Amino acid sequence: MTEKMNVAKIFGENVFNDKVMQERLPKKVYKALRKTIDEGKELDPMVADVVAEAMKNWAVEKGATHYTHIFQPLTGVTAEKHDAFITAPRQDGTVLMEFSGKELIKGEPDASSFPSGGLRATFEARGYTAWDCTSPAYVREDAAGAILCIPTAFCSYTGEALDQKTPLLRSMEAINEQALRLLRLFGNTTSKKVTPSVGPEQEYFLVDKQKYLQREDLIFTGRTLFGAMPPKGQELDDHYFGTIRQRIASYMKDVNEELWKLGISAKTQHNEVAPAQHELAPIYAEANIAVDHNQLVMKTLKKVACQHGMQCLLHEKPFDGVNGSGKHNNWSITTDDGINLLDPGKTPHENVQFLMVLTCILKAVDEHADLLRESAADPGNDHRLGANEAPPAIISVFLGEQLEDVLEQLISTGTATHSKAGGVLHTGVKRLPDFAKDATDRNRTSPFAFTGNKFEFRMVGSRDSIAGPNVVLNTIVADAFSQACDVLEKADDFELAVHDLIKEYATDHQRIVFNGNGYSNEWVAEAERRGLPNIKSMVDAIPCLATDKAVELFGKYKVFSKAELESRVEIKYENYAKAINIEAKTMIDMASKQILPAVIGYTKSLADTILAVKGAGAPTTVQTDLLNDVSKLLEEAKAALVTLEEVTDKAAEAGDMAAEARYFYESVVPAMAALRTPVDKLEVLVDKKVWPMPSYSDLLFEV
Repeated sequence: MTEKMNVAKIFGENVFNDKVMQERLPKKVYKALRKTIDEGKELDPMVADVVAEAMKNWAVEKGATHYTHIFQPLTGVTAEKHDAFITAPRQDGTVLMEFSGKELIKGEPDASSFPSGGLRATFEARGYTAWDCTSPAYVREDAAGAILCIPTAFCSYTGEALDQKTPLLRSMEAINEQALRLLRLFGNTTSKKVTPSVGPEQEYFLVDKQKYLQREDLIFTGRTLFGAMPPKGQELDDHYFGTIRQRIASYMKDVNEELWKLGISAKTQHNEVAPAQHELAPIYAEANIAVDHNQLVMKTLKKVACQHGMQCLLHEKPFDGVNGSGKHNNWSITTDDGINLLDPGKTPHENVQFLMVLTCILKAVDEHADLLRESAADPGNDHRLGANEAPPAIISVFLGEQLEDVLEQLISTGTATHSKAGGVLHTGVKRLPDFAKDATDRNRTSPFAFTGNKFEFRMVGSRDSIAGPNVVLNTIVADAFSQACDVLEKADDFELAVHDLIKEYATDHQRIVFNGNGYSNEWVAEAERRGLPNIKSMVDAIPCLATDKAVELFGKYKVFSKAELESRVEIKYENYAKAINIEAKTMIDMASKQILPAVIGYTKSLADTILAVKGAGAPTTVQTDLLNDVSKLLEEAKAALVTLEEVTDKAAEAGDMAAEARYFYESVVPAMAALRTPVDKLEVLVDKKVWPMPSYSDLLFEV
């Protein structure tokens, strides 16, 4: 019988959280640290020494032998270097366990070994990690033992951000400052801080580890580069919210336990639409903490999968023909005293502050749709967006019937006099209760959907950090708030001015609002008529980061300097080119060494069979037709392989990194598709015993 889990008892037990700090720190030190966390006050080095000692003692009691500054470089994953607490041996041969305030506050990884986009030369190695005290330290338990993990930012010697966290913290300061300006105009004198809150839903696939290890494409690229559809995919929708299989349920139980110990509020788990696909969603947290937690979620999903003989796939499109995986970024803004600025209340038409916030967001999304699109750009997402499983690449905002009606009233008459009510849902069954329903349905095809008291940005890729999208959201909304405040602060009649500004923003930016089917061809044509950008690929999205408009926007709020933006452009082009190059070379390797030899062997077997059957005097029509079909596809595959080899070899001649990335997108990606087509057809014809790797049926249904 399994031991019962007490969630309340284990939750946060491995986190150096506020409760632990109150218990272990002197009152004065605790208050000083809280001022730094809550108000951004500078941390006294003496306070840091006391905190470090308490943190070390707490971690050692939990079995920790090492500490690490964990940070998020521009590689897409977290990075860490482990240092032991031990000092140099004493004369008697014993050692002390020490950890100073200086070691807590600052680390020094090699900055030249991480992507910098030209900000750092290879001979300029110095970089710094700086303790982010707003995100709690924690003890992580794995094969290396127990390690004290300290969340940090990562900057170069000259101060530029080389990570995901630094610009996120800057953007959070920007939206806090501008949102407070707006609240003061509405008479709020009590709220002291406004924070973006985020709840990222994480989708993922689980496959059997042994089958995974037989797929070179999964190992090197995270997705299947070849693969014919099985007889059954997701057509019946029977996997979605279906009964969770016991092997998966056991895995989810262990994932939850690890996350709860780390103070991550894993709330929801269920089967997703595609076979072998699942989802985990946490309760909301402050954006900075939510980003750190999501990185831990992804790491935990992978680690626990290995313990259960499985492999967790976080690629946006690991299997062609079934749904890919995303990460819905649920975003809202709340005050320190509990006010959600995106809560419309029961009568949104009367909630002037909400309408001002809402129309500012519409303005922000409309004016900076390209930046939002770019924030979700990823080589894997190019396969997913708009594929009847994720939003289209066109940014639009879903508001629902209630809010759209309020805006239409404002635009047409200048005044909103009523809000549509939700009504009552009648089930038609006497024994089932009737209940109040929401005033608005949901729209799964919308990239940016209002869902009651938050916006859900549905474009983010499943393996990407959510830092980038939230940097953009925080900054563009901060800018819209700032522009609104510039107008309202000068107004003689505030009520009249805010009324006029709400109408102006609603009118000027109504083109971004769309409640219909985002998958339809009609919407693509309508979006073009409205002048909305349709940025179809990562390569097309990247340039918007370095436009004069973007440089001015991010520079105004000190989120990114021009040099930092240009470096990220270079890094993103390079990442795209490298990702596609790896995929192309993997396809070449698999086709040359596994697939074509297997098919050639099969044709020999067929030919031998034909000769044997003919010798026996029986007809060979079926065998001959099959041999002809296989041989024809084999020729097509060989020709496509040669072409892919040629175009891949020429990529280095394209020129600069932008030209190289575009060459991969326009020349190599189509050549990869041309090779996959005949190979997938061959998989259907060739004897399963001969095919050199597990099929989609094996991967999706045997886990």
